[in-house]
Amino acid sequence: MFVLGTAGHVDHGKSSLIQALTGIHPDRLREEQERGMTIELGFAWMTLPSGREVSIVDVPGHVRFVRHMLAGIGAVDLALLVVAADEGVMPQTREHLAILDLLEVRHAVVALTKADLVDTDWTDLVAEEVREALAGTSLAGAPVVAVSSATGAGLDELRATIDAALDTVPEPHDIGRPRLGIDRAFTMSGFGTVVTGTLLDGRLAVGDTVEVAPGRRSARIRGLQTHRHDVPEAQPGTRVAVNLAGLDTDEVSRGQVLARPGRMTEVRAFDARVRVLDGQALRHNLRVAVHAGSAEAHARARVLGGGVLGGDTIDGPGEGWVQFILAEPIAVTAGDLFVVRVSDETVGGGRIVDLNPPRHRRTSPAVIERLATLAAGTPESRLLAALERLEPATAAAVAGAVELDRAEAAQTIEALIAEGIVRSFGGAGMDALLMTSARLDALRADATRRLHAYHAAHPLRVTMPREELRSGLALPARGWTAILDGLAPDVQAHGDGVAAAGWTPSPSAAQQSAIDAAVAALEAGGLQPPRLTLDAEIEGYLEATGTILDCGDGVLLHAPAFERARAALTAAMRERGSLTLAEARDLLDTNRRNTQAILETLDRLGVTRRQGEARVLRGDAGA
Repeated sequence: MFVLGTAGHVDHGKSSLIQALTGIHPDRLREEQERGMTIELGFAWMTLPSGREVSIVDVPGHVRFVRHMLAGIGAVDLALLVVAADEGVMPQTREHLAILDLLEVRHAVVALTKADLVDTDWTDLVAEEVREALAGTSLAGAPVVAVSSATGAGLDELRATIDAALDTVPEPHDIGRPRLGIDRAFTMSGFGTVVTGTLLDGRLAVGDTVEVAPGRRSARIRGLQTHRHDVPEAQPGTRVAVNLAGLDTDEVSRGQVLARPGRMTEVRAFDARVRVLDGQALRHNLRVAVHAGSAEAHARARVLGGGVLGGDTIDGPGEGWVQFILAEPIAVTAGDLFVVRVSDETVGGGRIVDLNPPRHRRTSPAVIERLATLAAGTPESRLLAALERLEPATAAAVAGAVELDRAEAAQTIEALIAEGIVRSFGGAGMDALLMTSARLDALRADATRRLHAYHAAHPLRVTMPREELRSGLALPARGWTAILDGLAPDVQAHGDGVAAAGWTPSPSAAQQSAIDAAVAALEAGGLQPPRLTLDAEIEGYLEATGTILDCGDGVLLHAPAFERARAALTAAMRERGSLTLAEARDLLDTNRRNTQAILETLDRLGVTRRQGEARVLRGDAGA
């Protein structure tokens, strides 16, 4: 199934032609019908001679409503350019044609309407004028058919010509990442919230959980319709009405995107290669309106490079690099096309190269070089761009962010890993966690710097807590252990802590004296140790080095003494089956408090467990 979109000047008969072709009048609003002028997007459908079904988006032609036209024309497979034979090419004909060219619509048919009002010679002159207007655009060479909606003349030929033109249109992509740009949202009695749009890049099925972005509000698909027929699953490239459960109509609007949860990025800035139309100019810091899909957002254009690197203006016809800072977020993907307008004039448009980029230095050749690489559109550059935006991320998440099928994405990722450009941690295949080598090197340097600073501030601590380092590096908890392994050998993991390679605590002379005195006192005390008040750093050092054990309740034991108690208690439990607190106290020949602390420590270590009033070995519990 394909989507056809109309284009053309106001009053050139677009809506009348659609009604004549399909029997459906696309104007929905009373005001449109009373004024005889399309204001909003209209929709219809028809079956062509081949049996192929076509969805139709009818757009307004008046200059005041170009923004509405842009909300529906971005996802069409074929344009039906309508030019009235009695008027010829008019201003909105040229603007609509420029928009179609900017959006790289490559397939079109031209309908010369109102052919019954002029003679054949005049129709031929207008047809030649149209061909001249199409020359140099993406629609050059499109067939021209003269028709009359009033008499029906030429309609069969037009249907056949549309059918033939669609033979050359590629099948819609299905990359398993469905997204529907919402161009209409309304409430239907008995059903609730319904949204419509053209489905791209994947399929949606009844029962699917989806979300709208921006906003991240989730919903469930209650029903799907195409051409007013219920369908269990909607195919990519079709006009779809989606009945949503869990969302009120006032929570969704034109310009949002319906997609699987977490699959669309909320974009507040993007880099792009922009083409400026002849007679127009795009100046640095100019306030513009960006139209992408069904969305419209106000933005500020930061010109990165026009005809000359660092130029402040891109003069048309010309191209340059621009960073757009959006006043409100939109949901788009790298590779999407867009149109730029200023004060109700179309200035230009282009293709999105990078999402949510940092603010660039406008005079940096490296920035332009990187953008040019991304714009080349190779699988490697697209995957790298996605990974740089998401990292660390699983291979599956990165593949889902670009228009590559799973097999091609897996092969490309393997090649990038083999070249050393990307590193893989933990997991296998598409579950592996990925990070660029450049990012990993930067993380390693940052982690090492933070560890050296921590060791300098705490010279007696053997390690820095893992979570403290992770938080400082602003990394997600998911995959942290795998990433930590990738930072070796400069960063070494020790239990719940981490340390810089080669680090060993170095007590001062005064600290060493205090350490020696504490160890001597605990060693002499055995299982009847003195109550010591140690500096927290010294106590932590002695615990980390395994010299002493904190058994709780103020009981600090010399490690060899604790091991002797452990050996004696476990041997007795194996022989007797269990030990009460009193029996353990008598066995160790110490007081009740110390015995209780030792037993509770063995419980924490997983050596013993309580069973009634006694302790048993974990392996023998319940025996």
